[in-house]
Amino acid sequence: MYAMSLGEDGAELGPLEPRHAEEFLAHVDRGREFIGRFNGLPDVVTDLESARAFLRTYAERAAADTGRLYGIRLDGRLVGAVLFRRFDAEQDVAEAGCWLEPAATGRGLVTRAVRVIVDWAVRERGIHRVEWVVSSGNEPSIAVARRLGMTKEGVLRQSYLYRGRRHDEEIWSVLAPEWRTAA
Repeated sequence: MYAMSLGEDGAELGPLEPRHAEEFLAHVDRGREFIGRFNGLPDVVTDLESARAFLRTYAERAAADTGRLYGIRLDGRLVGAVLFRRFDAEQDVAEAGCWLEPAATGRGLVTRAVRVIVDWAVRERGIHRVEWVVSSGNEPSIAVARRLGMTKEGVLRQSYLYRGRRHDEEIWSVLAPEWRTAA
């Protein structure tokens, strides 16, 4: 399978499939507490079978053209992922997301990886609107939206119940004409 370089630091973006379940589980385990601050992934991926099931779900979404999942590797080690949680080719709208384990933060990996997938969605697939939904407390993820030139559209107050606490969610987006102009 393919892998795409994300720069000269050994970072690559590539497929994340059910056959990667052991590697995926090890990655989630390394970042479980950190990732789980704003992302429910560690609550879903708890053992090898649940890791395989999660990856299988995204393989099925890719086959149905309703979602995608890509691993971020640094020197060959899985350290994070970017994804289209939702990909609606009929409405030309997608929602991107991400996570990283703590050892991989501060290198611009997510920004570079999301730039690749958004560019693909806009230029290759004709997606008109890419959304980024983020907890208001997740400053690193909000910084990614800003670096990508997204516009903050609003805040859904206390809209997301996570681990017994209500969180505000911010909605950011970029439209295809804005993306093309910025590029």
